[in-house]
Amino acid sequence: MQLAKIWVAFIIFLNVVATLAFCSTSPSNTCSTDSGMDSRDTVKGVIQSNPAMGPLRVHPSNPRYFTDGSGKAIYLTGSHTWTNLQDAWTTDPPRTLDYTAYLDFMQQYNHNFMRMWRDEHPKYEYSSFPTFAYTTPHPWERTGPGNAGDGEPKFDLTEFNQGDFDRLRSRVIAARERGIYVSIMFFEGHAAQFATEAWFSHPFNINNNVNEIDGDSNGDGQGLEIYTLQVPEVTALQEAYVRKIVDTVNDLDNVLYEISNETGPYSRDWQYHMINYIKDYETNYKPNQHPVGMTFQYEGGSNETLFNSPADWISPRQADSEPYKNDPPAADGSKVIILDTDHLWGASGAQRTWVWKSFLRGHNPIYMDSYYDDSPFGPPADESIRENMGYTLNHAHKVNLAAMVPRGDLASTDYCLANPVADGAEYLVYLPHGGTVRVDLSGSPGELSVAWFNPSTGVTTFKGTTAGGAERSFTAPFSGDAVLYIWDGPIFQFYLPLIARS
Repeated sequence: MQLAKIWVAFIIFLNVVATLAFCSTSPSNTCSTDSGMDSRDTVKGVIQSNPAMGPLRVHPSNPRYFTDGSGKAIYLTGSHTWTNLQDAWTTDPPRTLDYTAYLDFMQQYNHNFMRMWRDEHPKYEYSSFPTFAYTTPHPWERTGPGNAGDGEPKFDLTEFNQGDFDRLRSRVIAARERGIYVSIMFFEGHAAQFATEAWFSHPFNINNNVNEIDGDSNGDGQGLEIYTLQVPEVTALQEAYVRKIVDTVNDLDNVLYEISNETGPYSRDWQYHMINYIKDYETNYKPNQHPVGMTFQYEGGSNETLFNSPADWISPRQADSEPYKNDPPAADGSKVIILDTDHLWGASGAQRTWVWKSFLRGHNPIYMDSYYDDSPFGPPADESIRENMGYTLNHAHKVNLAAMVPRGDLASTDYCLANPVADGAEYLVYLPHGGTVRVDLSGSPGELSVAWFNPSTGVTTFKGTTAGGAERSFTAPFSGDAVLYIWDGPIFQFYLPLIARS
């Protein structure tokens, strides 16, 4: 393997030398696109993501990202789908996801992050679904006596279903072996609010457990009280369940936590409590501490609630003052932002332009992916989004991301991630419509290397060098959206991260 890396480096070096021999170093000239210096940034089956080296923590100098034992900034991006932990489908029993194939899929697209979904209701129905959805397994044993609303034995909420936690652990480990980080979702509150039929099957429905636990204290048939602190007996059971998950995965480096998916604004104090509870439990009783996240409270929540929370990472939603769909505001580092299409469009609506805009504004974009072609839960996925998340991860590996911050003021398109210094400068600029962009290179005097990346083809075209120290104009050598990379260093430096992962 090491010999192969040396050989690849040697070949690249010869190509660079041969190319530079024919390339002018004048700022007004560029290398020919026929010079042999084009490079395809392939995501399918080539790039192997780096494995986790230690539990993630917020990067101390660039808190838009996490870091691990390496000290590097860790950029997270990737697909997630509803059935990547439990079996969930419109048949009873539900079909089982081929998890190995799913990991193959993520690795082929160079994705390094997933939300691992949890359904709380064994059986539920949305008006948009053709029939009921069924989910299994669940955290507690179904011992009876008597049957729950879904026709299966009632739950004993004092006995954990070890098979559920064994599945969780094995799937997180399998993801770790592929260099994929996993955010474990503890609770799911969307169905409780919006499914036409759901509470009738929930374990905390008094008719579905042998422990006489009643999570619907106001008797309205929804059970939203379980996402508050109103029923102490329920909170105690939830805390025991959270501890069980933490006990199951605390030793694994690729773990993050998410409290609940799209539970309404009434859950704020409960979510804050759970975040602090997990942090206290890991700090006081466990060797490792992992990031805890809070995602948007749908419907009627506020992004301010997320930013004011004790969470390490958040997923906000579109707002008039924060147009995360079309023009994501620059991340200021107050929280790591994992920007999720699920909370912006649901399962459709995003385009690859959103991926690059989000990346160059300091966010970590992820995609709600129906994955199955025949999925009843969402429309067909966008292939270009899948590919370009992988492309952004490649670029995140190529640059010194820890030193780069959103600097829209340096580019006429307003999309620029940069480290504008005299020594070791780097600029990543996005042109949503292609054409020409002006880039202020005043902070970086001297000669800088230039390359263009085509998001539609995955091809990088090297264009020689330019002079820094002033504003310069650059025109994309192809039509459509484009990414411009300017850096202080030789052209072969662009290849080095790829060699390290080959």
